Amino acid sequence: MTKEIELLLQTFEEWTLFVRTLTNLEEKIWNSSLEEGKWTIKSIVSHIMLWDRYFYKEAIEKIALRQPVMLKHLDFDEFNRKAIEYGKRTETSEIVNKAITYRYKIMNDIRGLSEEQLHQTYLDAEGNVFYIPQYLKDFIWHDQHHMEPLKKYLTSLEA
Repeated sequence: MTKEIELLLQTFEEWTLFVRTLTNLEEKIWNSSLEEGKWTIKSIVSHIMLWDRYFYKEAIEKIALRQPVMLKHLDFDEFNRKAIEYGKRTETSEIVNKAITYRYKIMNDIRGLSEEQLHQTYLDAEGNVFYIPQYLKDFIWHDQHHMEPLKKYLTSLEA
């Protein structure tokens, strides 16, 4: 595995390490919003977990099994609305466990790929390119986009 991919995977793992730090939070904090009208912590974690599950099942697992990538363009707003609803009706511990599980499934499957598989471009179900290094970069950005405000918010609660 190239140093680039290993570094991307280490950064990609930061989300799971962060989620583990949230396990001791009281339920009222899990259900609190960073700002009025914004998503709750639980909604944010379920949102990322469900994206991980989607990309695992429709791309990464498929590549590992040498099957066609089945990603399709989704309506992000609809997907995120469903993620918020999922978060409301699901136990926090289940969301945390799935968030960690799916992230590690992605990482483990990627680590099991050959160099050729890692650097191949795949076509998804709609003919769009899926490239693992770019996927990792995009989701590292996405993780940071959510983690940084969460960290600031949680620090403000401690003050």
